[in-house]
Amino acid sequence: MADEKNPTIEKILEVLEGLKPYLYMEGGDVEFVKYDEKDHIVFVRLTGACKDCMYSDDTLQNGLFETLKAEIPEIEGVINVDI
Repeated sequence: MADEKNPTIEKILEVLEGLKPYLYMEGGDVEFVKYDEKDHIVFVRLTGACKDCMYSDDTLQNGLFETLKAEIPEIEGVINVDI
Protein backbone atom coordinates (compact mmCIF):
# COMPACT_ATOMS: atom_id res chain seq x y z
CA MET A 1 0.00 0.00 0.00
CA ALA A 2 1.65 3.25 -1.17
CA ASP A 3 0.01 5.29 1.61
CA GLU A 4 2.03 3.40 4.23
CA LYS A 5 4.97 5.73 3.43
CA ASN A 6 2.95 8.58 4.92
CA PRO A 7 4.43 9.31 8.40
CA THR A 8 0.97 9.64 9.96
CA ILE A 9 -0.11 6.28 8.57
CA GLU A 10 3.14 4.70 9.74
CA LYS A 11 2.44 6.02 13.26
CA ILE A 12 -1.19 4.80 13.12
CA LEU A 13 0.03 1.32 12.15
CA GLU A 14 2.57 1.38 14.98
CA VAL A 15 -0.07 2.36 17.55
CA LEU A 16 -2.53 -0.27 16.29
CA GLU A 17 0.17 -2.95 16.50
CA GLY A 18 0.71 -1.98 20.13
CA LEU A 19 -3.00 -2.41 20.86
CA LYS A 20 -3.40 -5.78 19.17
CA PRO A 21 -2.20 -7.89 22.14
CA TYR A 22 -5.06 -6.49 24.24
CA LEU A 23 -7.59 -7.35 21.54
CA TYR A 24 -6.05 -10.82 21.08
CA MET A 25 -6.67 -11.54 24.79
CA GLU A 26 -10.39 -11.18 24.08
CA GLY A 27 -10.29 -13.14 20.82
CA GLY A 28 -10.40 -10.07 18.58
CA ASP A 29 -8.22 -8.06 16.27
CA VAL A 30 -8.13 -4.78 14.37
CA GLU A 31 -7.11 -4.09 10.77
CA PHE A 32 -6.14 -0.70 9.39
CA VAL A 33 -8.29 0.20 6.37
CA LYS A 34 -7.39 3.80 5.53
CA TYR A 35 -6.67 7.27 6.85
CA ASP A 36 -8.65 10.28 5.63
CA GLU A 37 -6.05 13.07 5.73
CA LYS A 38 -8.65 15.76 5.05
CA ASP A 39 -10.89 14.95 8.01
CA HIS A 40 -8.21 13.17 10.10
CA ILE A 41 -10.34 10.05 10.49
CA VAL A 42 -8.89 6.55 10.86
CA PHE A 43 -10.93 3.72 9.36
CA VAL A 44 -10.42 0.27 10.85
CA ARG A 45 -12.09 -3.11 10.72
CA LEU A 46 -12.69 -4.95 13.98
CA THR A 47 -12.48 -8.71 13.48
CA GLY A 48 -12.81 -11.89 15.49
CA ALA A 49 -14.70 -11.57 18.75
CA CYS A 50 -14.49 -7.75 18.52
CA LYS A 51 -16.58 -7.70 15.35
CA ASP A 52 -19.86 -8.60 17.05
CA CYS A 53 -19.05 -7.65 20.62
CA MET A 54 -21.57 -5.44 22.40
CA TYR A 55 -18.64 -3.39 23.70
CA SER A 56 -17.12 -2.67 20.27
CA ASP A 57 -18.16 1.00 20.46
CA ASP A 58 -16.31 1.29 23.78
CA THR A 59 -13.27 -0.39 22.23
CA LEU A 60 -13.33 2.10 19.37
CA GLN A 61 -13.85 5.19 21.51
CA ASN A 62 -12.05 4.43 24.76
CA GLY A 63 -9.36 2.13 23.41
CA LEU A 64 -8.44 2.84 19.84
CA PHE A 65 -9.44 6.50 19.50
CA GLU A 66 -8.09 7.65 22.86
CA THR A 67 -4.77 5.87 22.31
CA LEU A 68 -4.40 7.14 18.74
CA LYS A 69 -5.35 10.68 19.81
CA ALA A 70 -2.75 10.62 22.60
CA GLU A 71 -0.03 9.58 20.15
CA ILE A 72 -1.25 11.54 17.09
CA PRO A 73 -3.09 14.68 18.26
CA GLU A 74 -4.53 15.52 14.83
CA ILE A 75 -6.66 12.35 14.79
CA GLU A 76 -10.32 13.38 15.06
CA GLY A 77 -12.03 10.00 15.05
CA VAL A 78 -11.95 6.27 14.45
CA ILE A 79 -14.64 4.53 12.42
CA ASN A 80 -15.19 0.79 12.18
CA VAL A 81 -16.08 -0.35 8.68
CA ASP A 82 -17.73 -3.70 8.12
CA ILE A 83 -16.72 -4.95 4.69
